[in-house]
Amino acid sequence: MKLHIKNNFTSELPADLDLENTPRQVEKACFSYVTPVKPRNPELIHASVEVANTIGLSKEDIASTAFLNTFSGTTIYPETKPYALCYAGHQFGNWAGQLGDGRAINLTEVQHNNESYTLQLKGAGPTPYSRNADGFAVLRSSIREYLCAEAMHYLGVPTTRSLSLLLSGDPVLRDILYNGNPAYEKGAIVARVAPSFIRFGSFEIFAAREDHKNLKLLADYTIKHHFSHIQKEGIEKYLAFFQEVTQTTLNMIVNWQRVGFVHGVMNTDNMSIHGITIDYGPYGWLEDFDSGWTPNTTDRQHKRYRYGNQPEMALWNLYQLANALYPLILDAKPLEVILEAFSTNYEKEYLKMMQNKMGLQIKKEEDVVLIHSLVELLQRVETDMTIFFRNLSDVTKVATSKVAFNTVKAAFYNEKDLDETILSEWYDWFEKYSIRINEEVISDLERKEQMDKVNPKYVLRNYMAQLCIDDADKGDYGLLNELFEMLKKPYDEQPNFQKWFSKRPDWARDKVGCSMLSCSS
Repeated sequence: MKLHIKNNFTSELPADLDLENTPRQVEKACFSYVTPVKPRNPELIHASVEVANTIGLSKEDIASTAFLNTFSGTTIYPETKPYALCYAGHQFGNWAGQLGDGRAINLTEVQHNNESYTLQLKGAGPTPYSRNADGFAVLRSSIREYLCAEAMHYLGVPTTRSLSLLLSGDPVLRDILYNGNPAYEKGAIVARVAPSFIRFGSFEIFAAREDHKNLKLLADYTIKHHFSHIQKEGIEKYLAFFQEVTQTTLNMIVNWQRVGFVHGVMNTDNMSIHGITIDYGPYGWLEDFDSGWTPNTTDRQHKRYRYGNQPEMALWNLYQLANALYPLILDAKPLEVILEAFSTNYEKEYLKMMQNKMGLQIKKEEDVVLIHSLVELLQRVETDMTIFFRNLSDVTKVATSKVAFNTVKAAFYNEKDLDETILSEWYDWFEKYSIRINEEVISDLERKEQMDKVNPKYVLRNYMAQLCIDDADKGDYGLLNELFEMLKKPYDEQPNFQKWFSKRPDWARDKVGCSMLSCSS
């Protein structure tokens, strides 16, 4: 197994001089050197050949002892020194101070095909940033992260990638419901791949401590290695960097809304400067189209990170990043201009995204009314988002309102909720929709083909992940393999997986792991 090692981050940025792996405040450093805990009996459950190829490894490499040892943390790859990142963050709107990689350890950076990647283990043991935690991860949360990152990639949503999923062979104590009844679960380790794991909070910690020297070092490093196309100097360089982070973050959120993904923990320490989805904790997929839904039990009361609030939270987080970068710019106005444009730009991109979901190739500003009324209707009674939009592509130009409605009827959870008033509103909406699609020059078949490219048929619903977890706890990984393969082609019909194109079953409505999840997940 041969990796092309690059140690840019650790060679160019300041390290924590204290080599003790004990929880503490780490000053004037971007990272701390950490050695993963050797697992008792590591076992490879699954690995992505595509991700392995991306970093320069082969299918044969995956089967090697060297792969198992490296990505379980058993041995340290030659000429590398694993490390954990130091960063801060706002959690649920409150300043939390130093946070850092509490259960993530970066192995190294690698280069392949002129692209740079950071390899990271999640669940490989404690770091100086673990606080009161043990730094390990359990199988259920690891399966959820491993599958979801890859599912998001194939959906076309910017994300970290999953390289491998391993059992550690060590039991891990967790209180899944936070009710004082902890139990031992199987320990697991996920190997994650990303351009880097630098976050908004990586800049916040230096700004908060008024360590402007290291703030500038980190910003210059990040631009040099990850935004090298930015050729400007001085203040203009930092503004261009912030502008790009703002735009990629916006694009990511639009894609979340498109497929019905709810992150659940949009704290600033969970926001990547690359505009990619990171840190899959208590996430969820919008099954019932409810803009007020959050998958996070911790957020149950205030619903700060609910589906409909994700764009606003992204902007709030960008304001915190702007505050962190301010000492390098010393002029609030240009930062404010970029931030103030976010909402307007988001509305434009959201409109375009929804027009594409509805098969409206000719873009009209008045489509806003049609879209708004649809979103309102979808929330009147429990309606499955994925099934509704996927079936909407089967509505033809000549269909009556009643026929069109029947085409999407399978998306409703309880037909008894569809009283005469709601049915009348749906018929009125489909009448307007019919007029609109008849203005399109493309055929029904062409429109369906375009809609099916942006409206997935298959997403990783929480109940599906839970079924997979239940089997894996018994040592059965058949469903894990099945879901992994299915989620690689979420826009294809895949008739052999048709059973997964269905609404959430009643038994999953309130089951732990299928509706809401805690951060311990």
